[in-house]
Order: sequence, then structure tokens, then C-alpha cells
Amino acid sequence: MSVRTATASGAAAALLGTCFLLPAAQAQATGTQDSPVVYAHRGASAYAPENTLAAVDAADDLGVAWVENDVQLTKDGVLVVVHDTTLGRTTDAEEVFPGRAPWAVKDFTAAEIAKLDAGSWFGAGFAGARVPTLTQYLHRLERNHQKLLLEIKSPEIYPGIEKETLRVLREEGWLDRAHVKHKLIIQSFGAESVKKVHALRPDVVTGFLGTPAVAELPSYAAFTDQINPSYTTIGADYVAAVQKLKGAHGKPLRVNTWTVNDAAKAAQVAGFGVDGIITNNPDIVREATR
Repeated sequence: MSVRTATASGAAAALLGTCFLLPAAQAQATGTQDSPVVYAHRGASAYAPENTLAAVDAADDLGVAWVENDVQLTKDGVLVVVHDTTLGRTTDAEEVFPGRAPWAVKDFTAAEIAKLDAGSWFGAGFAGARVPTLTQYLHRLERNHQKLLLEIKSPEIYPGIEKETLRVLREEGWLDRAHVKHKLIIQSFGAESVKKVHALRPDVVTGFLGTPAVAELPSYAAFTDQINPSYTTIGADYVAAVQKLKGAHGKPLRVNTWTVNDAAKAAQVAGFGVDGIITNNPDIVREATR
């Protein structure tokens, strides 16, 4: 079953809202949109296995311009797109490679990970989906004319991952002016990792994942452009406090909150004034906030 078939039931209604999404996505660069920008979390992961190319296509079926993903390094230094630092939850690694507990991403080569089924856990129709490399993922985004919110996952266990991420992005043409200005954001829970990205490529838009205390926000504004907190940790006052400050590029700090998957919560955080919403259900959030 193709992902486009799998999402067909919701696509028709969602596509009616596409015209509302695209201006908002374009306005993300200027901070002028009226509705929050919608980011498909790990792809449209309510409709296809997370962080796979099928999830990218599911987001595309819904007309969603921005896709969020996670990158980690394999044993042989290849960037792969996967969320957990272990492979057991979203692949058949435990069956294919018994005896290699805890099945950590960093303990497997890219060739070994490429053998794994990353779709069957989600549904039989996605059997055989693979863990993509970052290069493969970027190719799919380009084909679909989509944009990328890239998370560097667990940087503390992957020395040099920032430099390697930027190398691959550069090699694939994602560090040219057009991509850097309109199509790419790099974020992490690791403040030091965000600092490294900013130091290596000061032109790239960066985000810090978390909810720093208001008193600490000026120190983050020195190296990041966004404060991206869990929706459970924020209110209108916090969002306003973030947006009062100017970030690393001299523009007001933005707030992209996660992971909001229902209409009521989406409407609530939109009322707080957030700039973006990261969601597994981009169609539902878009409908609730457009």
C-alpha cells in the first residue's frame, strides 16, 4: 500500500487548506504570518511510520511544507534519520541482529541499518520501509519541494555530529542562500550543539528545544533564533517574554511548540501567540489554527 493511498481518506479535506498553509510557510522567514506555521513531526507520523520517506510523502499529500526529523550517526559515521537512540521500537533489529542488545544506533553500520524493516511496526501496508540516510531524506524533500526542521539527536553521544550534519547539507546543496534563508532550521535539546552549529555556520537558522527560565533567555538569544518548548510548559506570558528578545540574527525570537496533536490544544497554543506548531497530525492542527 502506497503512502498516498494510506492517507487518501484525509487528503481531500486537508488539501482544501493547502492554500492557507503555503503563505504561512513562506511568511515564516519574515515573521508576518497570521497563523502558526505547521511542522510535520517526524513526517506526518500519525499516518505513516515516523522518520521514513513514507512519512515525508504523507506530509506532502497533506500539502505540508515543513517536515521535522531527527538525525544520528552510525558506527561508520553515516547520518541516519531515526528518533530513538536504540533501534528496537521502530525496526526489527532485535530479530535481524539477535544478541546485540541494546541495539544502539551507534553500534550498527549504515549497511546493517539499511537491512532493517522500519515500517511493519506501524502497519502491514508499510512493511519494508527503511531507515533513510540523511542524504536520501534530503533527496525526497527536494523532490517534494518541502522544507526541513532538522533535530540533532543526543549530540552528547555523537562527537562531531554538528560538523558532519553541515557537511552533508552542504554536499546536497542545502547550505546555499535559498535553502538557508527559506528552507532549513537546525535544532537540538543540546545547547552546546546549537552553539556549535551557530559557530560553524552563523547564517543558518537555529532552535533550542526546551523551556529556559525567562531570566536565562538573553543568554540563549546570543546563539539561537528560536526557543522551541513542549506545549505543556508554556503560556501566553512565556511566549511573549521570548518574542520580546532578538535572536542571533537580530530578529525577534520565535516559538515553535511541540507535540500538539489535537484541535483543542492547537487552538490553545495558537492563542498563546506561538509562531509554529510541531505535530504528528498536521492536517488537524492546520484546520484548527488557520
